[in-house]
Amino acid sequence: MAGTGAGYDLDVTTYSPDGRVFQVEYAGKAVENSGTSVAICCKDGVVFASEKFLLSKMLVKGTSKRIFPIHRHAGMVVAGMLPDARQIVNRARSEATQYMNAYNEEMPPEILAERLGLFMHAYTCYGSVRPFGCAVLMGNVDKDTKKPSVFCVEPTGMTFKYVGTAVGKGKQAAKTEIEKMYANSPEITCEQALLQVAKIIHKVHDEKDKDFELEISWICAASNYQHALVPAQRVKDAEDEAKRILEAEQED
Repeated sequence: MAGTGAGYDLDVTTYSPDGRVFQVEYAGKAVENSGTSVAICCKDGVVFASEKFLLSKMLVKGTSKRIFPIHRHAGMVVAGMLPDARQIVNRARSEATQYMNAYNEEMPPEILAERLGLFMHAYTCYGSVRPFGCAVLMGNVDKDTKKPSVFCVEPTGMTFKYVGTAVGKGKQAAKTEIEKMYANSPEITCEQALLQVAKIIHKVHDEKDKDFELEISWICAASNYQHALVPAQRVKDAEDEAKRILEAEQED
């Protein structure tokens, strides 16, 4: 029982003397060990991006994806343990479908995010289960107002609404870059954001880590305001330009 938890980390229902639940904190560490994922609100939509580590050179491109559709106008990018994250994705899809069947309209993103938070929090309250080792960023564009929104749901069950944010290994550096991006371009469009998110992911990538595949999706006019993966050629062009800019910055 040696270690940080000193015996208080054996069960999710046990508090340490200083009021901490170590199992939940360890779930957060699982998120921090995965590739960086970002989601940002733009003037005309939402852009998602993920740094997906390539576990093998033989891995087929597109396998083990980290960006998922929830319904036509909402998507989700995940970080942490992928099997856990898939359960959250399935829960989100189920909640959205049930709401549509009951009320004949799309589920408001605020309600969906809160329900996901309640679901994840429930897994921190019982000794027979463990917390989800993942965090998710959910983005939505209202089909009528075209207003974008981004929410983060953490392993604790806490839900936050952001203009733009990041989760994963390089989240702090990525958040700093996102803040700089908004400071320089407060009215940035999704088209312009492609280069910026590619630049952010490549900049925060740790050279000691494995090679990675960049996944990008968006919800904007170019996708008819439906969640869709950005065409492969567009992603490649954005990556090439991002690398060129970063190399130029290093030389300076």
